[in-house]
Amino acid sequence: MNLNSIRAFQDNYIWVLNNESGKCVIVDPGEAAPVLKAIEENDWQPEAILLTHHHADHVGGVLQLKEKYPAIEVYGPEETRLKGATRIVGEGDKFSLFGEEYSVIATPGHTLGHICFFNFPYLFCGDTMFSGGCGRLFEGTPEQMFNSFQKLNKLPAETLICCAHEYTESNIKFALSILPEDEQIVGYYRKVKELRAKNHSTLPSSLQTERQINVFLRTEDPVLKSKIQKETNLQQPQEIFAWLRAKKDSF
Repeated sequence: MNLNSIRAFQDNYIWVLNNESGKCVIVDPGEAAPVLKAIEENDWQPEAILLTHHHADHVGGVLQLKEKYPAIEVYGPEETRLKGATRIVGEGDKFSLFGEEYSVIATPGHTLGHICFFNFPYLFCGDTMFSGGCGRLFEGTPEQMFNSFQKLNKLPAETLICCAHEYTESNIKFALSILPEDEQIVGYYRKVKELRAKNHSTLPSSLQTERQINVFLRTEDPVLKSKIQKETNLQQPQEIFAWLRAKKDSF
């Protein structure tokens, strides 16, 4: 399978997986125009759309794509039923698309019904996990997002984090504010700055990398705990996660 990213709006990525014959799966098409352009340029044959949640910048292009491709299947959580989803899926569901198996992982936090799609090595995680960060809590609680992160962290280290926004540089700046002397974070920040200076994408990242540089995956790290003791005496991973998310909100 070939992984492609299509830029949309200011910082969105619409992901497309295609096989050698051109059949493709489109993930979170917030707008249709760039997707239709890429389909024409690459001679793709759209078979399905995957939706992680209901926000407009993830579903805004669905109806136009369905008009163009009436037979296309649209997989999504219950909250996307009125946004164009034709097959409602949830935790533990599995389905196949032209020989490739996809697993559904419920990841509430950003929204209550948010889901991720996993087709090794690709994790389409919408606005749950970003490179170096996690999604804002518009509907869910810090505990829900923490539990969602714990689920995703059980996936293989080689998993590719195909998130929906180019937020990496700002996320790593925040990580540096917490762990300014961490060699892994410092090195990653240099790499990210070089890529962004050339307007290159920082995605996908890998879960292995995220375990090193994403502070939201390091809530049991004694070094992190020691650093934040200057501001809080929190000890439980869930509490540290919530503290980090609140800190990021005002960063």
